[in-house]
Amino acid sequence: MSDEKICVGVISGSYGVNGELRVKSFCAVPEDIETYSPLTTEDGKRSFALALVRPMKNGFVARIADVATKEQADALRATQLFARRADLPTLPDDEYYYSDLTGLEVFDTGGTSLGYVKSVQNHGAGDLLEVHVAGATATVLLPFTMAVVPTVDLASGRIVADPPEGLF
Repeated sequence: MSDEKICVGVISGSYGVNGELRVKSFCAVPEDIETYSPLTTEDGKRSFALALVRPMKNGFVARIADVATKEQADALRATQLFARRADLPTLPDDEYYYSDLTGLEVFDTGGTSLGYVKSVQNHGAGDLLEVHVAGATATVLLPFTMAVVPTVDLASGRIVADPPEGLF
């Protein structure tokens, strides 16, 4: 598990003409992204020593060594930044990293399998579990709240959900 990587941010593009970057942090405390440096790409082939310069709307202006021009910064657009799982803080019992939830099987309160978590999404109003419905090609967005998802059991790889009527 110590070699596992978790996406902690993404490079949104360049900022100005001197090689500065726009970075969006996915950390609970957004500034913490800098403390996990060096960050890597998902495959680990590239490493970045990220230094935050100043906050901006929806992220930060940052610098990376060896990026000195707007063109070099633009070439890194959409690059996801990963930190080693071992470098991240331990979470309280009722909080989870998105990567922990992906792939878990989802059951209703009666024990019937509803599918598995394909991804976790957040469009600003709270986390949603994208559940791939068992025996279908469709997915359903399940609100990830205590009322709808009362139980997450990482050890057994399952989630118990009480979805709103008609969702599945």
